[in-house]
Amino acid sequence: MKIYTFGVVLVLAAFAAPLRAQSAADYLIGAQDVLTVQVFDQADLGGKYTVETDGTFSFPLIGRVTAGGLTLRSFETELRKKLADGYFKNPQVTVSVEQYRSQRVFVMGEVRAPGPVPLTGGMTLIEALSRAGSTMPSASGEVAIVRAPQGARGPVLPDPNKSADIVNVSIRELESGSMKHNVALHDGDTIFVPRAESVYVFGQVKMPGAYAIQKDTTVLQALSLAGGVGENGAMNRIKIARVINGQKEEIKVKLTDIVKAGDTIIVPEKFF
Repeated sequence: MKIYTFGVVLVLAAFAAPLRAQSAADYLIGAQDVLTVQVFDQADLGGKYTVETDGTFSFPLIGRVTAGGLTLRSFETELRKKLADGYFKNPQVTVSVEQYRSQRVFVMGEVRAPGPVPLTGGMTLIEALSRAGSTMPSASGEVAIVRAPQGARGPVLPDPNKSADIVNVSIRELESGSMKHNVALHDGDTIFVPRAESVYVFGQVKMPGAYAIQKDTTVLQALSLAGGVGENGAMNRIKIARVINGQKEEIKVKLTDIVKAGDTIIVPEKFF
């Protein structure tokens, strides 16, 4: 049975680019990262350098330099000091990351391309979801960010019984442009996008079936997902079949009532 949902659209790319530009300098360099170093007017010193497991690499003239654990701007400053110490007067140095290999987050659940995502400088939730292809139409209205316990090497799914911090974020708030919900990510975080829960709509509607719902979905909204009530539908006699304390009960409802996951909305036929 096909499941439908509200359109969940995140304008991710528009937010992601400026965020990267503002915060990339704060990225902490790690082992296996590939750095691009440029020294103004000294093209022979520039190039790509891979940070080794001990956080160092060999640079022309000055030998081994330590990059691991430093931000890009801090490492630029250190490299500039070393080159100025007997080699060049006021050297102009820029350092950027060619390949991010040392840190990553995991995006799981209802996204188009689940899996690990390299953690770039200052990466936020919006950018990580964008890298994973954005959320699927079957996604629920919330995202859980799991801060894994120390030593975890893979994705950690939300579990209140385990020693992991969980941050819940509303996708609707992100869609509305609320940047306070655009959480900054840490190395090893797991972003879990759960599947939306569903209700069933049957009877005198245009497209009977199962439909994914978001929080606070009303009877009217659920009916609209099913194409609306047909011309023979009795709007004043709509009922919901709901399991209460293990027993199935039928409840007469208004269009403004909130539905619950697992409800069956029944639109009976008019009396003629």
